[in-house]
Amino acid sequence: MSEPAGTAAQLVSVADQWARAIATNDLARIAEHMADEWTIVSESGISAKERFLSLIASGELTHSAMQRVGEPRITICGDVAIYVARVTNTAHYRGQRFDADEWTTDVFAWRDGRWRCVHSHITPVAT
Repeated sequence: MSEPAGTAAQLVSVADQWARAIATNDLARIAEHMADEWTIVSESGISAKERFLSLIASGELTHSAMQRVGEPRITICGDVAIYVARVTNTAHYRGQRFDADEWTTDVFAWRDGRWRCVHSHITPVAT
């Protein structure tokens, strides 16, 4: 495996592109940013990539907004990067609207010449 060519700025760009793909419900572009073993941890537990993508494909889960708030904190350790940012989003799950303000931690791995997310963890911002 070659060393990541990306800088922190390139990782921010990748994360922003992924957010735009989610906000437009572009299934193919969303999946491009995720490693096969991707999982997400949220208040409802752990979900795998297949479950997340199937919800989007079915229309049960849609997003109409996803916006990073402020500058992210990035740590790059060789071919792994940890990306932490505050993100606001509007989602619809089974017809019910959810507006969220969350801290997101994404773990990216450098694979096949690009960054792919292997794990995400979301935590609601304290009110």
